[in-house]
Amino acid sequence: MAAQDNSDIEALIALMAKLPGLGPRSARRAVLHLIRKRALVLTPLADAMGRVAETARECLNCGNVGTSDICTLCADETRANGELCVVEDVADLWAMERAGVFKGRYHVLGGTLSALDAVGPENLRIPRLVDRVATEGVNEVILALNATIDGQTTAHYIADQLEGRVKLTSLAQGVPIGGELDYLDDGTISAALRARKEI
Repeated sequence: MAAQDNSDIEALIALMAKLPGLGPRSARRAVLHLIRKRALVLTPLADAMGRVAETARECLNCGNVGTSDICTLCADETRANGELCVVEDVADLWAMERAGVFKGRYHVLGGTLSALDAVGPENLRIPRLVDRVATEGVNEVILALNATIDGQTTAHYIADQLEGRVKLTSLAQGVPIGGELDYLDDGTISAALRARKEI
């Protein structure tokens, strides 16, 4: 009897194991579940992933992820209230939106400054941020960066770049040192946004 070729299943497990929060064991369990629920979960998931692979793109304005060149948040005129919330990545933007307390627009940097990883201002969307402040009628920039050393270094750099051009605030209470927005609960994010302080 010929040995079965499980290379496709093994390849799927290897790919799943690369996802955040999944190791090889968790990936195996997830793939086994998907195979067992092929019609209910696996096929619709594969179809949705194929569509997203074709249509997903970064917003040319803010860096959010959507299915058009300008995301729905940037296209929403009711959000043009002069407040611009700067976040490290899209997961942080989604965390802020999940909290439901911020009604302005966002700017996704795409990371933080890091001398160790050779990430400088030119590798982030900092020049685009400066342009937006100059052209979009922004009157307040809220720095909602993670409370890490790199996050705080980035916040100070941005504050230097925008000093005297716009009101600068940062999130206040509720965000612990070393904390990341994506892991905070909605109430903590809400409290931090309401109690933001001027830089």
